[in-house]
Amino acid sequence: MPVDLNGYWKMISNDNFEEYLKALDVNVAIRKIATLLKPDKDIVHDGDHIIIKTLSTFKNYNMDFYVGKEFEEDLSGVDDRKCMSLVTWEGDKLVCIQKGKKANRGWKHWIEGNKMYLELTCQDAVCLQLLKRK
Repeated sequence: MPVDLNGYWKMISNDNFEEYLKALDVNVAIRKIATLLKPDKDIVHDGDHIIIKTLSTFKNYNMDFYVGKEFEEDLSGVDDRKCMSLVTWEGDKLVCIQKGKKANRGWKHWIEGNKMYLELTCQDAVCLQLLKRK
């Protein structure tokens, strides 16, 4: 049975984020601003329907999807691209594969205790974020 992701999550750490943004070809000015931010996540998880709101003082990003159903994801709030995304459960990890202009792009969410991990990948870059339930 999948884990319950519901809740408000505060960012604790964001390792290798600038390298991840470089792999996405995000311009240097936006990278510098983004690396200073500690965005929170507000997640509503109801069965196969999940809404993930990434909230910061600079820009917010919302994902609204159903697990197991491919959808077009508009990443204009991130790197100004669109891609086809598919989110599935792999054990207790919520895994997203994003098909588009960048290879090996996607993310994984998983929970250990009261902490949530988010691993972001693009090409060879891997960023690991740690969040704590508020």
